[in-house]
Amino acid sequence: MMTQAFENRLFLTLNGDRISLKNVSPSMTLLQYLQQSRRTGTKEGCGDGDCGACTVAIVGRDPAGNPTYQAVNSCLIPLGAIAGREIVTVEGIANGKLHPVQAAMVETGGSQCGYCTPGFIMSLFADYYTGNVDDYSVEGNLCRCTGYIPIRRAAQLVTNAQPSDQFSEQLKQANLVLNSVTYRNDEQQFYRPTQLSEALELLQQHPDATLVAGATDLGLEMSHYRQTFPILISIEGVTELQHIEQTIDLVTIGAAVPLHTIESNLHGVFPNLDEMLHWFAARQVRNRATIGGNIGTASPIGDLPPVLLSLDAELTIANLTGTRTIPLIDFFKGYRQTDLKLGEIIVSVTISKSISENAVQRLAQSYKIGKRGTDDISIVAAAFVIDLDSDNNIIHARLGYGGVAATPVRAIAVENTLIGQPWTMATIQQVKPLLREAFTPLTDLRGSADYRKLLVANLFEKFFVEMEGES
Repeated sequence: MMTQAFENRLFLTLNGDRISLKNVSPSMTLLQYLQQSRRTGTKEGCGDGDCGACTVAIVGRDPAGNPTYQAVNSCLIPLGAIAGREIVTVEGIANGKLHPVQAAMVETGGSQCGYCTPGFIMSLFADYYTGNVDDYSVEGNLCRCTGYIPIRRAAQLVTNAQPSDQFSEQLKQANLVLNSVTYRNDEQQFYRPTQLSEALELLQQHPDATLVAGATDLGLEMSHYRQTFPILISIEGVTELQHIEQTIDLVTIGAAVPLHTIESNLHGVFPNLDEMLHWFAARQVRNRATIGGNIGTASPIGDLPPVLLSLDAELTIANLTGTRTIPLIDFFKGYRQTDLKLGEIIVSVTISKSISENAVQRLAQSYKIGKRGTDDISIVAAAFVIDLDSDNNIIHARLGYGGVAATPVRAIAVENTLIGQPWTMATIQQVKPLLREAFTPLTDLRGSADYRKLLVANLFEKFFVEMEGES
């Protein structure tokens, strides 16, 4: 049994100063701490990670593993998760004179009321040190009064920079190792193990503990609903969960790999995964969110499960006695219910790169329908994979959907109907009525059940039209 020496302090580096926090709640968000400590330059807008007003920069790893500044939503990060990390807020970047990104915003008139401005500044700041500042740098920041043209001009002024200042020097000296944390205050405990065996043992000792990785989903409960959690176990520092491995036939993605790393390192491997990651959320969220978290929450509107279902993904799940593998389609058991047993952790996701035997072509794409682009919850998400033989007949079909049932789901009956049929518009029209009746979605504020049924069918037709247009 692992012994536990509890600490009663959390340490972090904030704007170059080492901060010691005693008896704080580990599930207090970073934004709440900044506000309470009178660092009020960082604003609270939505509290949901949607508006970017709370953006700060943390020192993390780029997809190649090198130190970089990452823009993140401070409203979604629990204090426990930033133990040992370096954080930069808008108060820390001027140092006697305006930082170049601040000066660019002044020059172009990029601020009016100013409430959203600190978040824009910190998003631009993070990418300033990559040398690539563009529209995507601020895709997760909303402006309601200034307008985006002057902000885009500010971004253009500072792109392709080759900075040599205190912040670039800090990156060179950054320690990226997430050390183990075992913290307790009067009412809560927070653990950050660094080995899978430690995490599994902690789960056995604390079966009611809540697992957290990027915290972009759980952070909503902490930020928006002010929930606290008696025991949190963070698995973002677990070494075995952080790797992407590729062979000729397979890709294996560790459960704690952030989406921004998948987006970069696997670009071009799975077209429908590329597309969904682009629309998944804003960069601040993709910098933190993990593939295992998006699966493990079992949300019926999670963006990645429809794609992974269409790709016949498999999960490797670990417990103290070993590991087991399960097809993703068997993982979701009901609304927010999964096949995970007590004490188990998702280790990795495995996807085959091979197409069907006798197939000469694979067609794949995904779609996300929401009220806005990159930073919204899906009304319906869909992902399709079709394999064709030399006669243009369908020999493999996968149609994955989200937002239409209690779980992410495949249209299996329609898939079976498609097998052996020619890949033609006539076939599509034949199965559209079946798709409209395949699910019984709910009506909510985002869309009616009838609208969702239409989307289920029409997105498949859109897929056909787009694929034929590219051939």
